[in-house]
Amino acid sequence: MKNNKKHATISLSGGMDSSTLLLRCLKEYDTVTAISFDYGQKHKVELERARSLYEHILMEQARVTGGPLTKFSLIHKIIKLDGLVDLLDSALVEGGDEVPEGHYEEDNMKATVVPNRNKIFSSIVQAVALSVVSRTGETCDIALGIHAGDHDIYPDCRQEFRDADYVAFKLGNWDADKVNFFTPYLEGNKFTILQDGEKLCEELGLDFNEVYKRTMTSYKPIHIHSREGDGWYADYKSASSVERIEAFIQLDRPDPSQYADETGPVDYETAKIYVEQVLSEYVKELNNIK
Repeated sequence: MKNNKKHATISLSGGMDSSTLLLRCLKEYDTVTAISFDYGQKHKVELERARSLYEHILMEQARVTGGPLTKFSLIHKIIKLDGLVDLLDSALVEGGDEVPEGHYEEDNMKATVVPNRNKIFSSIVQAVALSVVSRTGETCDIALGIHAGDHDIYPDCRQEFRDADYVAFKLGNWDADKVNFFTPYLEGNKFTILQDGEKLCEELGLDFNEVYKRTMTSYKPIHIHSREGDGWYADYKSASSVERIEAFIQLDRPDPSQYADETGPVDYETAKIYVEQVLSEYVKELNNIK
């Protein structure tokens, strides 16, 4: 009799949210297929981080002889969407405008929208999930990191979009009823996602700092040449970085990611102070509006 293993597919960007979702899937499922996309994004270093996290997990898995790390199978693929970058208009892709700085609620952050990005990604992830169903004869879940903190400027991160997309998916495919969504963070935000990551690292026997230093949330990564060698650093002024650091402030532990600005590498405390100032100014603006 065939074992009814639990299968999941996930879009792994290399950022904090999807990396935490990956850990959650490793805890919940027997087999996980993680897919990363190269669509010409300026922050392509996130793909290197996704691969680094994948390799780190496999290395830790091979190092132990028992426990939760030995109870799953993990596959990672990077899919190149060659030529797409020349057709997209967004500040996040090569050749686009400068990525704006500040808080996500500011109007200029709409420049960071990549047209129909999540629909493009979801179509491919759905195809992979259907193929898992076809090969195994078992159900497969699509894991999504959508959360209550996703901003209105990204309509393809909203639950309404996902629901409509699922209707079209079921209309256009056989066996679509065997594919469901896994959305553990639907009612949460960046902070609660990071909280879950802290818990999952402990449960899986992974080092929190080793995991999260391998994630890249910055939309404006900085490449620095030094005597110690070349390396990529996260900026701390773009909205994606501000949100990440805010979550670490709430968690009350330092972010293991390396940060820099136009002057060179900076310590976490410098990045933290900047973010606290941005958040304070944002609160003042809200109060003035009221």
